[in-house]
Amino acid sequence: MATIKDIAAKVGVSSATVSRVLNYDEKISVSEETKQAIFRTAEELNYKKKTVNPKIEDIALLYWPKNQEEFEDVYYKSIRQELEKQSLERNIKLVRYNKSEGIGAVSKNSKAFVAVGWFDMDEINHLKKITNHGIFIDTSPDESCFDSVRPNLDSIVTQIVDYFVEQGHETLGFIGSTDFDILTKKPAMDVREWSFRESARYYNRLNEKNIFITDKLSVSEGYRLGIKAIEELGEDMPTAFCMASDTLTIGVLQAFNEKSWDIPGRVAFFSINNISIAQYVSPPLTTFHIDIPLMCDAALNLLQERMLKGRDITKTVYINGKAIFRKSC
Repeated sequence: MATIKDIAAKVGVSSATVSRVLNYDEKISVSEETKQAIFRTAEELNYKKKTVNPKIEDIALLYWPKNQEEFEDVYYKSIRQELEKQSLERNIKLVRYNKSEGIGAVSKNSKAFVAVGWFDMDEINHLKKITNHGIFIDTSPDESCFDSVRPNLDSIVTQIVDYFVEQGHETLGFIGSTDFDILTKKPAMDVREWSFRESARYYNRLNEKNIFITDKLSVSEGYRLGIKAIEELGEDMPTAFCMASDTLTIGVLQAFNEKSWDIPGRVAFFSINNISIAQYVSPPLTTFHIDIPLMCDAALNLLQERMLKGRDITKTVYINGKAIFRKSC
């Protein structure tokens, strides 16, 4: 790998001169011809400028999914692990707080926070008293104050419904979970269910009896809803289901396989997340890939903008998904 010393030797100037030119030091007194020679030589030698991230400390990592969610839904765990990995690479020191500790455990000296999971308004208001430099991943509870990075679930579900219609499916179903209202702390409609309803209604394929909702994303709840759908719908089963998450879908597939339903011949399933086990279930699961490293990269970019550049206008970043077609539809 080429070094500054190599460039200096070829151009015939000092290493200090090369360093100052490559760092765009406006005070250096060298001719334009010399500057161009340095840049040209650096390119010829394939010189890679070392990037040094300024140290950022006292950043709270708020990990707020429920305990059973980390065991049953590896999505949240993957986000946490990727955040911790990328923060080390960027010289960002995270101090982790878990939901079990309570929002009161978060240090009042925290300069900013990155939040994963679900927060109610009392918790949001507490965080506002500590800092307005906050980035939420997967949710956006207060876009007027905090940044957020989210998978574009509205678009993803719309694409799933479009696909099923293009494939000739006349009857569609949805299996998902509730969101919750951060003010009342009561269940509310999740964006995936809302998007499914709107898309299915557009195609005149919305049927209330084909929608099954739980309050928890877990394999066991997926299995329960799968059995419920089989018992309640029987031969009126829709020919395709849009699924809110792989975790639920794994349980649903267990139920349908147990009852000897032909997948995808009789009923097809299209899910969201693309967790690692999705390719190994029976049949392998067609699902939308959510790029967790990209989400975490975007979140830490927002954090660095806040802390290093002083940005005070909030941003909401939506990450699109990519369909991974396997054998469940």
